[in-house]
This record gives sequence, structure tokens and C-alpha cells, in this order.
Amino acid sequence: MAMAVGSSDEGEDAVISAINTTPLVDVMLVLLIIFLITIPVVTTSVPVQLPKERVEIRETKPENIVISVDTAGNVYWYDTRVSDVENLVARLKKVSTMKPQPEVQIRGDKDGKYNGVGKVLYACQRAGIAKVAFITEPPPLGG
Repeated sequence: MAMAVGSSDEGEDAVISAINTTPLVDVMLVLLIIFLITIPVVTTSVPVQLPKERVEIRETKPENIVISVDTAGNVYWYDTRVSDVENLVARLKKVSTMKPQPEVQIRGDKDGKYNGVGKVLYACQRAGIAKVAFITEPPPLGG
């Protein structure tokens, strides 16, 4: 710390014209800490429950329906190609009346467009299917 020492000829009543900036720096640091704490709270103002990812091994039951969508948007019921959406809705309506209702599992190609999967989801909604799942592959180990 530096100490301001006046010349010996001015006496003890001489005015020191230096501004003490220590209180200003203290106030600025406190304000900076307050802003750093409150900014994350302000940016997420919409209350949303985000899904939690968990690694879960699922057993494929024989009564589950597997619908595949390739890169071209073609829809397959197991291995059989479905010609149009109305045919898919008719098949799904038969499945929706079963007790208990089986789960529809959608296998969408990674490079495919969302339109094909969207058609399948809309068909499931129209048929009254309650359980729809997506089949994915786990990421490679270490990546």
C-alpha cells in the first residue's frame, strides 16, 4: 500500500487530491457477483420439466408392433411395406382394441426425414394407440 506524504513545507493541513477507489471496487465486485448469480435464473423463466435420460434395457415382447420408416419415407409393418397411411390406420385400429393394448415401436432411419415418422405418429393418434416408443441404438462406448 502506498501512503501519500506531503512535502514538509506545506504543513499538516494540506489537502490530498487523490481519490480512494477501494470502496468503488468493492461495490463493483459485489454487483458483479449478484449479476452472475441472478442471470441463470432469469434466462430460464419458463418452468418446464425436462426429460431425464436413463439407460434402460427393454425387453421386446412378442405382442409389440414394430413399424419401420426408411430414408425414403416408406413405412413397414414388421417386414411388410404399407402402401398408404389409411391402410396403416386400419391395421392400428385393429391393434388398439386388444386388451391390454400392445406398444407400437417406431424404428426411424437416422438419415430419414421427419415426415415419414410424423405420418406414423399421426396414424397412431388417429387409431387410438396409447403407447408409442422409439427404438434407438446406444452410443458407442467411450464416445
